[in-house]
Amino acid sequence: MNARDSLQEFKADVFKALAHPTRIKILELLRDREMSVTQLCEALGLDISNVSQHLSVLRNKSILQGRKEGVTVFYQVKYRRLYEVLDLFREWFSEHLGNQKHMYDELAE
Repeated sequence: MNARDSLQEFKADVFKALAHPTRIKILELLRDREMSVTQLCEALGLDISNVSQHLSVLRNKSILQGRKEGVTVFYQVKYRRLYEVLDLFREWFSEHLGNQKHMYDELAE
C-alpha cells in the first residue's frame, strides 16, 4: 500500500467513525465544553456502556481526547477544526434537502 492509499484509508476510517448519529450528537454536545461520560449519558439519554462504546470509537480515531480529574474523565474534541468540516456538511445537507423539497414541490403541483 502506498502513501496515497494509506491516507485515503485513514480518511475513510475517520468518516466511518463519524457515520453514526450518536457520535455526531456527542460531537455537537462537546462543541462548547468538555463533558464527562456521566454528563454525556444524561444529555443523550443512553446508558454508560453504550456511550462508552461510542467514545471509544472516537478516541481510537484521535477525534476525542480525555482529561482525567480524579476518577472522572472529561472528553473534548482533539482538533477544533473538525467543527468547520461538520458545519460545511450541515450547509451541504441543508442545501441538498432544500433542493429535494423544491423538486418534490414541483412534482406535487
